[in-house]
Amino acid sequence: MTIIAYGVTWAMARFVRIMDEPNHRSSHVKAVPRAGGVSIVITFYIGITLTWLLGEFEGVDFSLLAGFLFATFIVAAISLIDDVTDQSALVKLITQVAAVGIVLSMGIYLDELAFPGFGYIELGWMGIVISFFWILGLTNAYNFMDGLDGLAGGVAAIAGLFFLIITYLQGSSFVYIISYSVLAGALGFLFLNFPPAKIILGDVGAAFIGFVFAVLAIIATRFDESRTSFFVLPMLMFNFIYDTSFTFIKRLLQGKNVLEAHREHLYQLMNRSGFSHMEVVLVQYCMVFLQGLGALWIVSIPGGERMLVFVPFTLLQLAYTWQVHKVARRAGVM
Repeated sequence: MTIIAYGVTWAMARFVRIMDEPNHRSSHVKAVPRAGGVSIVITFYIGITLTWLLGEFEGVDFSLLAGFLFATFIVAAISLIDDVTDQSALVKLITQVAAVGIVLSMGIYLDELAFPGFGYIELGWMGIVISFFWILGLTNAYNFMDGLDGLAGGVAAIAGLFFLIITYLQGSSFVYIISYSVLAGALGFLFLNFPPAKIILGDVGAAFIGFVFAVLAIIATRFDESRTSFFVLPMLMFNFIYDTSFTFIKRLLQGKNVLEAHREHLYQLMNRSGFSHMEVVLVQYCMVFLQGLGALWIVSIPGGERMLVFVPFTLLQLAYTWQVHKVARRAGVM
């Protein structure tokens, strides 16, 4: 499947040529083919189809899986259209909300969460609200973090690998297979996306990956035989979630337009301060690897205490933020 993803990525770069023209937010100085994420989308559906035909999804609720796949298709479709025609943020948001609505209507939402000192608490209708913002939030956070060669694709591969291992070890019936499809697609894409990139992911890849991971977190905890803790995926994506949240809040407090494209994410400030794509990306890879170890830690301790694992990783991100701002001020980019 990795070979298929590589072949599709090469074909997209060679023949389709949907170009990303440099602008004030770009990290490239010349036009680069985009929509390379199509390869990840295609690999994902091929993997799911082959697994279904081989009977590996026996016992899986077909309507649940069909609803999930239909929602992913909607996200991929509007994102591809955006890569080609530059749709407005409102159009993309409405489409994403519709896709999230489909998932929620299939019953794919959190029903309980474990909190320190309280154990598992039934969420009721709040589970739907939390799930809505979780899925929509990670979909867009992943898209916002797709700004450097090899960043989003590499994070997808590392997170996909850890999620595959964790869910498989916990007895997963099908989530680990979906994780493998994302991993294989990301690896095939990375051959042409690793710095310097010959093609970039585009919205069709970034939004799609974020949406798939967000929904998988809920499916794994409620419907998969592994019953993997919901907190595993937020841990694997913690550097992306933190960077997006911190930047959003900072710009909001500064009175800036939070919907306007910018280059103020922490990873972008690091790059603008003089660090190369490769250096910034490797730092992010190391973070995700450490978060993978954190995810393994999460599944090894009782439910109520799992949230506490986020404390040392939050401190790490705060130290990283301080250092990036220090370097950025010295470089005059803040």
